[in-house]
Amino acid sequence: MTDIIYNCIKAFLAGGLICLVGQTLIDRTSLTPARILTTFVVAGVVLEAVGLYGPFADWAGAGASVPLTGFGSNLARGVREAVASDGVLGAFTGGAAAAAGGIAAAVLFGWLAAVAFQPEDKS
Repeated sequence: MTDIIYNCIKAFLAGGLICLVGQTLIDRTSLTPARILTTFVVAGVVLEAVGLYGPFADWAGAGASVPLTGFGSNLARGVREAVASDGVLGAFTGGAAAAAGGIAAAVLFGWLAAVAFQPEDKS
């Protein structure tokens, strides 16, 4: 039971730190939300490529794997593994294969939200 509480605290702190960075970017810069989201994905890719995000994600658990930086890390890891097994073709297929579950979930839940709330044009 103590391990569960400790892991939840670590995930909360790591995810909160990532969100703090995002909120600071929103409040202190003129970056659009789309640019901030892209920055987080690219940061995850770069940090995974240099070997920093994996150990952080192992320590933080869901606090590091759920945010967009975790998505970028997942893409980079998938490309690295696919290139190792399939060669150059893996550079084009590895990221999509590794992130397929997350992408499918985002599309499904986006569609469900659109059906449930019936969005309309604001004009």
